[in-house]
This record gives sequence, C-alpha cells and structure tokens, in this order.
Amino acid sequence: MAAGDSTMQSVNTWTDLSGFNALRQSAQADSKAALPVVAKQFESIFTQMMLKSMRDANYGDPLFDSQAGDAWQGLFDQQLSVNLSSQGHGLGIADLLIRQLGGKDAQSGTPTPSAAAASSGQAAAATLADEWRKRLSSVAGVARSAGQAVSKWVPDDAQEFVRELAPHALQAAKLLGVSLRAVLSQAALETQWGKRMPVRGDGSSSNNLFGMKAGGSWGGDRVSVPTLEFEDGVGVRRKAQFRAYGSPAESFADYAHLIGDNPRYAEALGKGDDVLGFARGLVSGGYATDPAYASKIAAIANSPAMRQALAALKNVGATPTTSE
Repeated sequence: MAAGDSTMQSVNTWTDLSGFNALRQSAQADSKAALPVVAKQFESIFTQMMLKSMRDANYGDPLFDSQAGDAWQGLFDQQLSVNLSSQGHGLGIADLLIRQLGGKDAQSGTPTPSAAAASSGQAAAATLADEWRKRLSSVAGVARSAGQAVSKWVPDDAQEFVRELAPHALQAAKLLGVSLRAVLSQAALETQWGKRMPVRGDGSSSNNLFGMKAGGSWGGDRVSVPTLEFEDGVGVRRKAQFRAYGSPAESFADYAHLIGDNPRYAEALGKGDDVLGFARGLVSGGYATDPAYASKIAAIANSPAMRQALAALKNVGATPTTSE
C-alpha cells in the first residue's frame, strides 16, 4: 500500500497506537487528505465523552456493580465509540467537521462543492450544527438533573468518601469496638464508595450506607428497591424495603445501634482491626446472604484505595483516635 493511501485507513481499535501515529504523520504530510479520518477520530472521542457523561448520570444497578465492572465498562465504551464513528455516517459529527473545514466528503472522498454550492453546503452545516447543539444541550440537561436528583452528596473518589464519613464512622467504630477501617470498608462495599445507595421515589438519596432493610419494627422512612439475595448460593433478584435517613450521620448511628444491641451480632463486636473477623461475625449473625460478603469487606479494607484514603486523612490532621 502506498504511503498516501494510509491516510484513508481508520483506526479500528482504540488501542491501535501505531495507527494513531501513522495518522498523525499522514496529517502532517497532507492535512486535507487526512481530514476525513481525523474527523472520525474526533467523533469517536466525543462519543466516548458523551457515553461517560450519560453513564455517570445513570446510577445503574447497584446489585452487580463493582470497580472491576466499571473498568471493563470503560474499555467497552472506548471501543464502542470507535465502532460507532467508523460505521456509515456515524453520528454525523465527522461529516459536519469535514464540511466546515473544507475537506472531502467522508463517504465518497470527493471534494466538497465550491462557489454557489459551497454556500448551500455551509447553510446545511450550520443547520446540522444547530441541531447538534440542541441535542447536546438536552443530554447535558438530563445528566445534570439526574445527578442532582439522585443525591446531594456523591463523593468523587475514595479519599473524599473517607474524609466526609470518617467522623460518623469513628463514633460507630468506638461503640462496636472495631477499627474505623472496618466500618468504612463495609460502607464502601454496600454503596460502591458512596455512589450506589437506595433512592426515594423522587430520586433523592436514602442515605442508607449499610444496606439496612426496613422490617416490621422499623418506624422510620423507607424506600422500595430491587436487591440481590443469595438462596443456597444462587443469586435471586427480589424487591425489598430499605431504611431511609435524613443524613449519613443518622445512618451510622442506626447501624451502630443495630449491630451493637442485637445479640445476633455478638461475634462481630470487639474485633479491633481484625476486619475479616468482624465481617465474619456479621455474616454469622445473618447480616448478608452473599457467601463472599466477609472476604469482600476484607479486600476493600486492604485495598490501596482504602489505605491511601486513610493516610490522606492523617495528613490533614484528622488522625483517628482508634486503630485504623
């Protein structure tokens, strides 16, 4: 294949770094010829950003979410954006760019019209641009509304999660005789670091940081959401009612009361920084039906994310008074 022909080859996978390098070199040698492919790559990047924004606004299904799942979802979206932009006319963004920059038509490879026809093409491009502005504005509006409605507090990362909840978690840890790390790790597992909590009918957060259900004796607010229960080791989808609180502080206080005052969870108390022993005590008391629940809590407690977040907590002068 001639060097000049390589500019018309699309990068078919987002990991094709050699393809990107070849495209860059071709663009430097002949910017007009490379414009259609470059425009499609721009469209794929824009599509990926749009997918990420929509997924961030949609808080998904907390039953099957995990950090590993989020990572694979990101990889899938990256490849999906490349495929969407390379099929047919894609989303139309590449064609719009080519017309506005005076390149060749993305599909036919023929030069764009000039003179009177160019004026018509510019008008069409302007119309298409207006249409895309309206679409993007609508998507952005929905994303903002969804994000604001679901929760007033959604931490950006593990460090913010730990920093904001440490004072409440510390009080619960003292009452239970366990470490701050143990309590925060369970909350992190139940909520995916604060990003997944049961929501009320109006979309506001329940502030339920421990997945505590609302039984017959619960007299407070409650929300009804789908959940995953394990029966004989098999996951079964159910709809259950969960407790709802006015603030995270209320959630921690009720959690400490539930675990500390119920004889079922006696084996979880006084474990200090034995996170696995604490978690096993919760499981033996019937707190969760997931057979891997204890090991998941321990894994989060020993994860780099938790350790770094607790170290950052010390650095800002908020050193816990009990063992981490």
